[in-house]
Amino acid sequence: MSTINVYDKTGAAAGEKTVDEAQLVLDRGAQAVKDTVVAILNGCRAGTAKTKNKSEVSGSGKKPWKQKGTGRASFGTRRNPVWRGGGVAFGPVPRDYSQKVNKKVSALAFARALSDKIAAGELCLVDALNYEEPKTKLAVAMLSAMGIERSCLIVVDDDPQAGDANDNFFLASANLPNVCVASAGETDVYMLCRFKNIVATAKAFEALEARMARATRKADK
Repeated sequence: MSTINVYDKTGAAAGEKTVDEAQLVLDRGAQAVKDTVVAILNGCRAGTAKTKNKSEVSGSGKKPWKQKGTGRASFGTRRNPVWRGGGVAFGPVPRDYSQKVNKKVSALAFARALSDKIAAGELCLVDALNYEEPKTKLAVAMLSAMGIERSCLIVVDDDPQAGDANDNFFLASANLPNVCVASAGETDVYMLCRFKNIVATAKAFEALEARMARATRKADK
């Protein structure tokens, strides 16, 4: 059994939650995680880099001097890439960097990434994140009491009306460096790998567990 620490919104310990080892995927999926993260990052690339080749730069197409008899190297145009102001040879052109990832591979990658966080003790739970005031110091105090000093992903329920986090919390956490707030549905493999610690509300963790269970079933088919 893996144990997950549970805290309240002030960071004080509020108990523990156990997760059956049979639910975790730790014996496979490492390559799936790598492939999925690479695909996600490549999908974020703009692919808009562009240089002009010799057919696109401005300038005359006239031969600068005759082919023979001058003692100089022959050139066909002033737009030649070796000349100043000429075109760029083999420069970048707009392209699509996106990669397709098989659904089963993506599902396995999510299950493995979340399982690793649980097994490593880098995921903890909080009852709810309803703050009375939109004060950054409240979020800082909570994370400090939890012992979180590095990057952190805070996961809340997909339904904004679920009641596990209010607007004061979102305002309080907005200015924290290396801290990101995401819903359970938009949490992906890259986020799980990018952040050292994961803090999830109780409802959000139920959604993550359900996603991991579905992912495991897909990967096993």
